Amino acid sequence: MRILLIEDDEDVARLVTTGMAESSHSVVHANNGIDGLALAETQAFDVMIFDRQLPQGMDGANILETLRSHAVNTPVLFLSGMGGLNDWMKGLDAGGDDYIVKPFVFAELRKRVEALHQRALAGA
Repeated sequence: MRILLIEDDEDVARLVTTGMAESSHSVVHANNGIDGLALAETQAFDVMIFDRQLPQGMDGANILETLRSHAVNTPVLFLSGMGGLNDWMKGLDAGGDDYIVKPFVFAELRKRVEALHQRALAGA
Protein backbone atom coordinates (compact mmCIF):
# COMPACT_ATOMS: atom_id res chain seq x y z
CA MET A 1 0.00 0.00 0.00
CA ARG A 2 1.21 3.50 -0.85
CA ILE A 3 0.45 6.13 1.80
CA LEU A 4 0.77 9.92 1.76
CA LEU A 5 1.57 11.35 5.20
CA ILE A 6 1.25 15.10 5.71
CA GLU A 7 2.70 15.70 9.18
CA ASP A 8 4.95 18.47 10.50
CA ASP A 9 6.07 16.65 13.66
CA GLU A 10 9.23 14.80 12.59
CA ASP A 11 9.01 12.29 15.47
CA VAL A 12 5.46 11.30 14.51
CA ALA A 13 6.43 11.15 10.83
CA ARG A 14 9.39 8.89 11.62
CA LEU A 15 7.23 6.58 13.76
CA VAL A 16 4.54 6.28 11.08
CA THR A 17 7.02 5.86 8.22
CA THR A 18 9.08 3.23 10.04
CA GLY A 19 6.08 1.35 11.37
CA MET A 20 4.33 1.23 8.02
CA ALA A 21 7.54 0.07 6.31
CA GLU A 22 7.70 -2.84 8.78
CA SER A 23 4.26 -3.83 7.47
CA SER A 24 5.49 -3.57 3.85
CA HIS A 25 3.73 -0.27 3.22
CA SER A 26 5.41 2.67 1.50
CA VAL A 27 5.05 6.19 2.94
CA VAL A 28 5.66 9.46 1.11
CA HIS A 29 6.02 12.27 3.65
CA ALA A 30 5.40 16.01 3.34
CA ASN A 31 5.96 18.26 6.35
CA ASN A 32 3.62 21.09 5.29
CA GLY A 33 0.27 21.53 3.60
CA ILE A 34 1.49 23.15 0.40
CA ASP A 35 3.91 20.33 -0.45
CA GLY A 36 1.39 17.74 0.72
CA LEU A 37 -1.37 19.11 -1.48
CA ALA A 38 0.97 19.12 -4.49
CA LEU A 39 1.84 15.45 -3.87
CA ALA A 40 -1.81 14.50 -3.40
CA GLU A 41 -2.79 16.20 -6.66
CA THR A 42 0.01 14.75 -8.77
CA GLN A 43 0.61 11.23 -7.45
CA ALA A 44 -1.55 8.21 -6.72
CA PHE A 45 -1.92 6.96 -3.15
CA ASP A 46 -4.00 4.19 -1.62
CA VAL A 47 -4.61 6.06 1.67
CA MET A 48 -3.65 9.51 2.95
CA ILE A 49 -2.96 10.54 6.56
CA PHE A 50 -3.22 14.24 7.37
CA ASP A 51 -2.45 16.24 10.48
CA ARG A 52 -5.07 18.93 11.10
CA GLN A 53 -2.56 21.62 12.17
CA LEU A 54 0.13 22.29 9.60
CA PRO A 55 2.54 25.16 8.92
CA GLN A 56 2.29 27.59 5.99
CA GLY A 57 -1.38 28.47 6.40
CA MET A 58 -3.01 25.30 5.09
CA ASP A 59 -4.39 22.75 7.54
CA GLY A 60 -5.41 19.19 6.81
CA ALA A 61 -9.11 20.03 6.51
CA ASN A 62 -8.36 22.72 3.90
CA ILE A 63 -6.22 20.27 1.94
CA LEU A 64 -8.95 17.65 1.97
CA GLU A 65 -11.68 20.10 0.97
CA THR A 66 -9.54 21.10 -2.01
CA LEU A 67 -8.91 17.48 -2.99
CA ARG A 68 -12.56 16.50 -2.66
CA SER A 69 -13.57 19.48 -4.82
CA HIS A 70 -11.26 18.04 -7.51
CA ALA A 71 -12.90 14.59 -7.24
CA VAL A 72 -9.97 12.97 -5.42
CA ASN A 73 -11.67 10.16 -3.50
CA THR A 74 -8.66 8.54 -1.83
CA PRO A 75 -9.49 7.54 1.76
CA VAL A 76 -8.15 10.03 4.34
CA LEU A 77 -7.46 9.49 8.02
CA PHE A 78 -6.79 12.51 10.20
CA LEU A 79 -4.08 12.08 12.83
CA SER A 80 -4.25 15.13 15.05
CA GLY A 81 -3.63 16.61 18.45
CA MET A 82 -6.92 18.47 18.00
CA GLY A 83 -9.21 16.16 19.91
CA GLY A 84 -12.34 18.14 20.65
CA LEU A 85 -15.71 17.15 19.24
CA ASN A 86 -15.77 20.15 16.90
CA ASP A 87 -12.24 19.33 15.73
CA TRP A 88 -12.97 15.83 14.56
CA MET A 89 -16.38 16.87 13.20
CA LYS A 90 -14.63 19.47 11.01
CA GLY A 91 -12.25 16.79 9.75
CA LEU A 92 -15.07 14.42 8.89
CA ASP A 93 -17.18 17.23 7.39
CA ALA A 94 -14.23 18.13 5.15
CA GLY A 95 -14.45 14.62 3.70
CA GLY A 96 -12.29 12.63 6.09
CA ASP A 97 -12.98 8.94 6.54
CA ASP A 98 -11.53 8.48 10.03
CA TYR A 99 -9.93 10.50 12.82
CA ILE A 100 -7.39 9.50 15.49
CA VAL A 101 -6.29 11.83 18.27
CA LYS A 102 -2.63 12.08 19.33
CA PRO A 103 -1.07 10.55 21.30
CA PHE A 104 -2.00 7.33 19.54
CA VAL A 105 -1.17 3.64 19.51
CA PHE A 106 0.59 2.76 16.26
CA ALA A 107 -1.08 -0.67 15.96
CA GLU A 108 -4.50 1.03 15.95
CA LEU A 109 -3.38 3.51 13.28
CA ARG A 110 -2.05 0.71 11.08
CA LYS A 111 -5.24 -1.33 11.42
CA ARG A 112 -7.46 1.65 10.63
CA VAL A 113 -5.37 2.57 7.58
CA GLU A 114 -5.49 -1.02 6.35
CA ALA A 115 -9.28 -1.11 6.91
CA LEU A 116 -9.73 2.10 4.90
CA HIS A 117 -7.69 0.59 2.09
CA GLN A 118 -9.72 -2.63 2.10
CA ARG A 119 -13.02 -0.73 2.00
CA ALA A 120 -11.74 1.38 -0.91
CA LEU A 121 -10.73 -1.76 -2.80
CA ALA A 122 -14.13 -3.35 -2.17
CA GLY A 123 -15.88 -0.26 -3.51
CA ALA A 124 -13.69 0.06 -6.59
